[in-house]
Amino acid sequence: MEQQTRKTLSHQSVVLLILTALFAALTGICSQLAIPMPGLVPISLASFACYLAAVILPWKQAFASQLVYILLGAVGVPVFSGFGTLSRLIGPTGGYIVGYALCALTAGLILSFAGRKFWISCLALAAGTALLYLVGTVWYMLQSGSALVPALLACVVPFLIGDVIKIAAASFLGGQIRRRLAQK
Repeated sequence: MEQQTRKTLSHQSVVLLILTALFAALTGICSQLAIPMPGLVPISLASFACYLAAVILPWKQAFASQLVYILLGAVGVPVFSGFGTLSRLIGPTGGYIVGYALCALTAGLILSFAGRKFWISCLALAAGTALLYLVGTVWYMLQSGSALVPALLACVVPFLIGDVIKIAAASFLGGQIRRRLAQK
């Protein structure tokens, strides 16, 4: 019985490790699916990958997946939007990249304590996104010398509708995937 429990825990650990790596890779791939914007922050699907990680994975693995994504870019793997690396991370938009990890952590923690119903997922992802916007906008303002209102107009307002759609899609799709993974 104890050996069977160890095998199950070991199997679960391997699956979680693989899923963590897959979500780091998915975030890197989705960041390449980007539309340049007049401000320095492009519209990309990286936040969607971050949202999916938060909904599907336990909070530690969701956070780790985004940290791995950030670390890959920091060491020179071209995973950031436009195949960017460290210069993207330390530049004006780097706070949004760092914000992915904080978003996944915040949303994941909320989901682990409040449950994973669709509407809870939407609220948890919205809270994580608010933190992502806060960190990213402050970073942008410090790096670019921009005032608050111009920074919000360039880096937050154009993304609100898209993020609402991505949050709803990730909450629905992530819930479906999580249920299917739990059945295996």
